[in-house]
Amino acid sequence: MSKLSIKFKLVNPERTVYEGVIIQATLPTNSGEITVLPQHCSYIASLKAGEIIIKEKNNREVLLVISGGFIEFHGNELVVLADTAERAEEIDLKRAQEARKEAQKLKSKIIATDEAEYARVLIALEKQSARIRVAKKYHTKRGIKL
Repeated sequence: MSKLSIKFKLVNPERTVYEGVIIQATLPTNSGEITVLPQHCSYIASLKAGEIIIKEKNNREVLLVISGGFIEFHGNELVVLADTAERAEEIDLKRAQEARKEAQKLKSKIIATDEAEYARVLIALEKQSARIRVAKKYHTKRGIKL
């Protein structure tokens, strides 16, 4: 492997979602979005729900969505351990939109109740919103009608 590339692996509890050699990765950390390039300093961070954009050696972008997790970068190897993760082409946009609507309904019902339940609903809402953003971006880039 070249010093100009990164060995990348994204796993969730069920499977390896993506594995390959890339030249760049942009990730949603809890302290802000970061872009990791080859020879980046060693780095560990927690992730929030959002999109991961990776650029392969041929400059092709791959879009992924996660609901949270952790990353570790060291020696040009980047490992993402995600709570949930999907490739953009795997997202059922209609189902994600319905799930977000349900989370919004729950949010309005729970506002006056339990803080922990409200936090769970907000996390679900953030996850579904990220899935929708990534799916729409993927379809738009490929000229697929929504």
